[in-house]
Amino acid sequence: MTMLTATSIAMNLRPLSQSSPIPFHNSRQISSRSAQLRFNLKCDATKEDSPESSLESRTTNTETILHSFSPLPLLYTAALIPGDGAVRSVFAPFVEIVKSLNLPDWLVHWGHPANMAVVLFAMGGYGTYLGFRIRYSDDVEEKAKAKDLHPKLLAGMFFFFALGATGGVTSLLTSDKPIFDSPHAVTGVIGLALLTIQTILPSLFEGSPGLRNVHGILGSGIMTLFLIHAALGLQLGLST
Repeated sequence: MTMLTATSIAMNLRPLSQSSPIPFHNSRQISSRSAQLRFNLKCDATKEDSPESSLESRTTNTETILHSFSPLPLLYTAALIPGDGAVRSVFAPFVEIVKSLNLPDWLVHWGHPANMAVVLFAMGGYGTYLGFRIRYSDDVEEKAKAKDLHPKLLAGMFFFFALGATGGVTSLLTSDKPIFDSPHAVTGVIGLALLTIQTILPSLFEGSPGLRNVHGILGSGIMTLFLIHAALGLQLGLST
């Protein structure tokens, strides 16, 4: 009786690891889960460090900004242009001064076209050339000079075109001709409106670098428009 009691006490005092061993199938399941976890972590680390994943992350973060131009503001501006009668009343004092000078008819008739041709080809043409050199030249010194002179020339062209428009209106009124009835006048108004937009665009380059392309395309379009404007002006001068 005493020996049975001692044996039962010894059995009850065995360590927990010996009294309740982990079943074989449970330990194999834990081992397989640990291996699967290590494999998943290794795959994630490899995926994050791979160049393909970094390239994909950079690609997905790339944004494409599209710039569009609407002609509606130009139409609204054209609608605000005063009529023939209002312009005649504003320019009446200047017309009287020109008539009082008794200038030669050829000077009144061809003075405006001659001045505008010089501005268009000398300032506008060379300024446009400098704009292309800024974009495509590999010479750092040449590009720096072009960047300095290009905006000055085109700003001067804008000023003299606006001033020349008043001279053209004065010339027409001095000859008792209509103001806005010719395609030459229409292209002149549109050209000045586009030049205003073109002058504003460089101030927006820092926030929207894509506007540089718009500036270049619009500038080429404006020069083409003013060449048409000059041809229409020559036709108008020869027909009157």
